[in-house]
Amino acid sequence: MERPVRSARDRIDTSTAHSARVYDYILGGKDHYLVDAEAGDAMCRHWPALPVHMGENRRFMHRAGRYLAQERGIRQFLDIGTGLPTAPNLHEVVQQVAPESHVVYVDNDPIVLAHARALLESTPEGATAYVDADMLDPDAILGSREFHELLDLNEPVGLMIIGILHFIPSPEDRRLVQQLIDPLPSGSYLAMTIGTADFAPEEVGRVAEEYAQQGMPMVLRDLPTATSFFDGMELVGPGVTQVHKWRPGPEQDGIDDAAIAMYGAVARKL
Repeated sequence: MERPVRSARDRIDTSTAHSARVYDYILGGKDHYLVDAEAGDAMCRHWPALPVHMGENRRFMHRAGRYLAQERGIRQFLDIGTGLPTAPNLHEVVQQVAPESHVVYVDNDPIVLAHARALLESTPEGATAYVDADMLDPDAILGSREFHELLDLNEPVGLMIIGILHFIPSPEDRRLVQQLIDPLPSGSYLAMTIGTADFAPEEVGRVAEEYAQQGMPMVLRDLPTATSFFDGMELVGPGVTQVHKWRPGPEQDGIDDAAIAMYGAVARKL
């Protein structure tokens, strides 16, 4: 099942760095421009561990998605702030467990929209769709045709908010997350990562300054603040922890805590 994607090339601004393209560059992708590479190089000079940190953020998404599909029986997902398609994408992870899974991707970055075909290659049994919308406008997400056609709100949903919250200031952050959770039925899950400077404050602080100079201000949160986003929900063990420590696999062995500036957790809506 596939949804049409309109052209977005004319909306892509190549004169300033963009967070999704910087992320792509640092992780060794090819969908970026010189300005993104220059910004990424500057950030890595401030904090050489940045590629490790970004890679572990993505691998958390893989483990959380697989956990929800395999151990909690979730068959429909809403992925906010999808980012550029980098295999494996969420639908590839969850449809490997349950081919009938539905995934709705959401992003407002035109370069992501331009590459969204890679996000729509579902299994025949399942379905994927892409919504061109912004987390800052949850009504546009929740009111979209794709949301209503692919997600059955009589059944639990896995809400994924990965690697985006640190670009949303307080107090809007709590309101926006809650607005996305509210319509989901009991038994749904929230998987989220939250940027922090708790483990390498000087280095991560310099990276945040570089992002701000590039027009991408960041908000970094301590553990109590990160944990508070899950108030009223039932945290899945091990709770809120650095992303590489959440149900780790062998590939997480030997990772230095100081190389990771992201908390992650999965929680169940009661």
